[in-house]
Amino acid sequence: MSAVPLRNDKAAASGVRRVTVLGATGSIGDSTMDLLRAAPERYQVEALTANTNVDGLVKLAMEFRARFVAVADESRLGELRAALAGTGIESGAGDSAIIEAAQRQSDWLMAAVSGAAGLKPALAAVDRGATIALANKECLVCAGDFFMQRAAQSGACILPADSEHNALFQALGSGNREELTRVIITASGGPFRTWAAADIEQATLEQALKHPNWSMGQKITIDSASMMNKGLEVIEAAYLFALSPDQIDVLVHPQSIIHGMVEFRDFSVMAQLGSPDMRTPIAHCLGWPDRIPGRAAPLDLAKVGTLTFETPDYARFPGLKLAFDALRTGNGVTTVYNAANEIAVAAFIAQKIRFGAIARLVEATMNDWVRAGNLAPLSSADDAIAIDHRAREMAATLLPQIAAKAF
Repeated sequence: MSAVPLRNDKAAASGVRRVTVLGATGSIGDSTMDLLRAAPERYQVEALTANTNVDGLVKLAMEFRARFVAVADESRLGELRAALAGTGIESGAGDSAIIEAAQRQSDWLMAAVSGAAGLKPALAAVDRGATIALANKECLVCAGDFFMQRAAQSGACILPADSEHNALFQALGSGNREELTRVIITASGGPFRTWAAADIEQATLEQALKHPNWSMGQKITIDSASMMNKGLEVIEAAYLFALSPDQIDVLVHPQSIIHGMVEFRDFSVMAQLGSPDMRTPIAHCLGWPDRIPGRAAPLDLAKVGTLTFETPDYARFPGLKLAFDALRTGNGVTTVYNAANEIAVAAFIAQKIRFGAIARLVEATMNDWVRAGNLAPLSSADDAIAIDHRAREMAATLLPQIAAKAF
């Protein structure tokens, strides 16, 4: 049985839901807390976590009367406890405290800790059979098979919180799994959608951060400009919904109104539409199997006027093709894809490489990894984290020669 429910096969939610938000002070956390704030009669907060933002975490803990809070940075524990003195709110710091937050009994958990650091806390929630709104890409990109198998074994329910995967989740409810022929993930095309390859090569950080539709963090905005984010989403979709690479297509849709489509064997295509606002997919997860009032702007199609679509250009955006290559190779190569991209993006931000070198570093790392024969299947979170660390080291070693190559 899939850990992702393809139909609303659970009874409607009743009573007050106790919730935990891992990554409460990030962009996904902000959207989640906004939805919780709008419905205090429906939700009670069990636990909240943050990476280093103690002030933001304390403010949320006091507002929502959380029972437990944790900060990933162990050096901030004293500051956190001093700020919470006399409140009765329990607190902790470090990786073990983040895992403790995930293990505490709640009805629903938002997994929005970014990076490989989010894998073990999410697995802790999986192992207690929780309902998890998954917004951490690394859980699937780095350990997709293992993560979903463990969720199915424990009875955990995985609800996709990313806009594209949530759209597929909603559209898949229109048919049976065996009736599906393919899914279509849409991409805005980012700020360089119409740029020539030579101009993309020399794009600046300021230009890469000017996303036409979405307001996101720096890393994901750069990934959108390179279309690496869409590659990561292809990998996620394959693991979430048990799809082969040939069952996944990408379509550039600059308006970002249709977030995902599902085609069934009668060639009916079901699409999910909405304003480009992360509160819509998060609200769907938060209310599931019910629907709760949204906080995003209602969609006005007459005002939008026109919806357009384009085939993605793999020559100008090679990072997207590399994702399909990694998925077909399997055995940890998707982890390498993600790790190398993180090293490349950090190097671009630090002005050590040109924008066009991001994909070249990822490709070189993947090629060297495969040539070295590192193709054993993953069997644990530690396996995934070890591959992630080794791939980062390999990418960092390759970085100087990639940076030195002329376009």
